[in-house]
Amino acid sequence: MSEADEASAATTTDGRRSAYGTLSVVGIGPGLPHDMTQRAKQVIRTADCVIASNLYQEFLRRDGTLPPESAELDASADTGVDEAGTVLERPDGTRQTLVRSSMGRQVELAREAFERVRDGEDVAHVSGGDPNVYGKSDLLFTMAEAEDAGDVPIEIVPGVTAALGGAANLGAPLSNDFCTVSLSDKWRGWDEIEEKLRAAAISGFVVVLYNCWRDYERAVSVLREERADDVPAAIINDAGRGEAGRNVDGETQTITTLGALPDHDEKVGGMGSSILVGTHETDVWENDYRDFLVTPRGGRDVEDF
Repeated sequence: MSEADEASAATTTDGRRSAYGTLSVVGIGPGLPHDMTQRAKQVIRTADCVIASNLYQEFLRRDGTLPPESAELDASADTGVDEAGTVLERPDGTRQTLVRSSMGRQVELAREAFERVRDGEDVAHVSGGDPNVYGKSDLLFTMAEAEDAGDVPIEIVPGVTAALGGAANLGAPLSNDFCTVSLSDKWRGWDEIEEKLRAAAISGFVVVLYNCWRDYERAVSVLREERADDVPAAIINDAGRGEAGRNVDGETQTITTLGALPDHDEKVGGMGSSILVGTHETDVWENDYRDFLVTPRGGRDVEDF
């Protein structure tokens, strides 16, 4: 083996090839950077390449986690990046590649990420919320297996998922057992989704629905078969996004009841919407400012704690 081959085959103490970078799947929380972890900020700021959708790029520029658009280098320069990416110059003079992510390019982008890591780059693949909660972590592992990329080091950087961001806006609705159910039928049929909804309702879980632009009325009707119409519920839009999201009314939360959810159809605004359905233990708690939802962990008296 030549000296060059020996160098390329050298490994670190954790078994990783020393010339490789790291692929970090980074959860940035539900919206703006104030809900990101410090680790997520650091990984994105120092990455050689960041893969993120246009919306997430907008969010990450709000506090300088990503350089501003004005830091983009001349497109005519030889940057080695295709039309879907740009090269930015950071304040310290170093360069960072920014690649636009979109739903139709996920497989292509995974392959590109693997090759960049093999070339020694640290890549931050941005996922909204938490990568493990309907995020991108499973895609990257599935692609790594399909592409024989077991040599590529992958790490997951957790983030605040929309259920937690929305619950914080509502008060304390998730203080007891809860679950999340995605209404997307891309990978599973409605029979399976309905079975999970029914089991969650019967079991007494507070239920948070994701992907509510897909037949949320159908999901609500299943829950109503197993849970009383008067239990508190809420519609949450663009949690953590303030006025920067896609909802025309900005970041909102509407407290209602399970039975009345269909009367608020105009509040379910799309990909930034989620629905929370409480249990018989969930209360609407009022103070001098606004209403909150509270699901007690145990008893309802202070002495129970």
